[in-house]
Amino acid sequence: MLLENLIPRDSPKYGKRHVVHLHDIPGGAKAFLFVAKFCYDIKTELTAMNVVTLRCAAEYLQMGEDYGEGNLIFQTENFLIEVFGSWDDSLRAVEDCEGVFHIADEIHLVSRCIESLAMKACAEPRSLTRHNSPTGTLPDATSWNGLGSVSKPSNERDLSDDWWYKDVSGLKLHMYKRLIFAVTSKGMDPKRIAGSIMCYAKRYLPLDGRASVNMPVSSEHEQVTLLEEIVGLLPDQKGIIPTKFLLKLMRISMILGADPSCRDILEKRIGSQLDNAALEDILIPSIGYSAETLYDIDCVQRIVDYFMLGDSDESDSSSNELVDDQQLIPSSRELTPTTMVANLVDNYLAEVAPDVNLKLTKFLSLASLIPGYSRPLDDGIYRAIDIYLKAHPWLTDSEKEQLCRLMNCQKLSLEASTHAAQNERLPLRVIVQVLFFEQLRLRTSVSGWFFVTENLENSQDLSRNIGPRIESGTHEISVNNPIVTVDEMRTRVSSLEKECLGMRQDIQKLVKNKGSWNSIFKMLGLRLKTTTRSGSDHHHPKTVKTPLSAKMFRNSRKAGSNGKQIKDNNVDGDKTIQSQS
Repeated sequence: MLLENLIPRDSPKYGKRHVVHLHDIPGGAKAFLFVAKFCYDIKTELTAMNVVTLRCAAEYLQMGEDYGEGNLIFQTENFLIEVFGSWDDSLRAVEDCEGVFHIADEIHLVSRCIESLAMKACAEPRSLTRHNSPTGTLPDATSWNGLGSVSKPSNERDLSDDWWYKDVSGLKLHMYKRLIFAVTSKGMDPKRIAGSIMCYAKRYLPLDGRASVNMPVSSEHEQVTLLEEIVGLLPDQKGIIPTKFLLKLMRISMILGADPSCRDILEKRIGSQLDNAALEDILIPSIGYSAETLYDIDCVQRIVDYFMLGDSDESDSSSNELVDDQQLIPSSRELTPTTMVANLVDNYLAEVAPDVNLKLTKFLSLASLIPGYSRPLDDGIYRAIDIYLKAHPWLTDSEKEQLCRLMNCQKLSLEASTHAAQNERLPLRVIVQVLFFEQLRLRTSVSGWFFVTENLENSQDLSRNIGPRIESGTHEISVNNPIVTVDEMRTRVSSLEKECLGMRQDIQKLVKNKGSWNSIFKMLGLRLKTTTRSGSDHHHPKTVKTPLSAKMFRNSRKAGSNGKQIKDNNVDGDKTIQSQS
């Protein structure tokens, strides 16, 4: 025993007192008092809250079986077996390790306590009991050698997978890390591990911008350390951690000035699942007095860049399909996340565009990260461009042209095209492009309706010819009541051609003082076919005809003969644009 080694056996004088200093005894004076009572066979209380300390004290004092049967080491070891049978007692034992951590770790008590918690956390909740008692109740203190407190009934444990989150969130960081490593090695579902880490982070970090009332007070250095450790504990699987939570960690890392490597990890994690983010989450304020813009544009740009890198890697491994403009785009399965990110970036640009300190280069660099195929419509980017032009009226025409190249005028909706055609902030070239493509769209629609009308009339003639041959009981061809009647088609065609005529009038007003038609269409890079009328019409002015075929007008007259007459003066009959010869 240690005391025998410290007190010399042969003293110079009989009965001389010897003073032994035990400053290093685990648990201090309280633990030594318990040991003294144990030696004099005084009944004491051994609980889950002191068994680890007493086990360490017994180890320090060398109170093993060599000095007597049933010594303190033997008694505490037997009691630990009972403690490890209960979740709550195991948790109390882990907390007791804090005061005697070094010696407890040396004799493997810490690992045994953590292992007990990990096994129970990985087990089915229904198979767990708070204490090995027939009634299922948990005593506040398990009694030893005759003393103990009265048992109190416990509430039934929540049977969900997160039943242990709140319990382990009270552990110190180094203990919690060891528990996470233990449950990971046992193959716990990463989603459950992620849920526990998020619960732990919410308890100690001000993720919502301010500290909670119940949040322990800690220094800034401790919070930085905690943040970096939590980021390192997060499971690597994509989508396990909500993007909203990762963005909260990003904000805290910027406020606390965490290590750049920690921020880089968060940016990559956020970028890999950016399609699940919301606009309010990526509005990260700029930190520091040297910041020029209200929001941290550079951070968002890096996140979007990480997303596009990951998306391109996935696209390379999947099949591609060819579209009309000879541009390779990913298949529809891969297109959905990219489209969601495109909408997110467009909304973000519209949100930050009013900032007068936002430079054009930053706006362009962020917007250009999104490929054109990811936007089914360019209404979002047009809205952002319009807001930026309104907040930055000093831009030159060249800069406006450069900004407007971000959008495709052919992919604007009818509402956006109408707005753009009347938008004085846009360059003239862009307005003319919008008007031209809108007129081209209307002509295509008109031509398509005439084609459908001709097909329906042919199907009516065909049905009348083969009608008598169709036997009863077979599928009948319904001509009298088609899904879209010919009259409805004529009405739609008339409406579309009226819109086309109005669009032409808008163009004429727009370029009234801007030169001839040839100069405008040269700006667009278009060529128009010029023809002259022969015979008696050779004195008439030259006319420029559009690509609308003459067959369409024959179909129009033919359709008009069977129903309502379509008047030539109400539609854009010849589709000609006259200019002075």
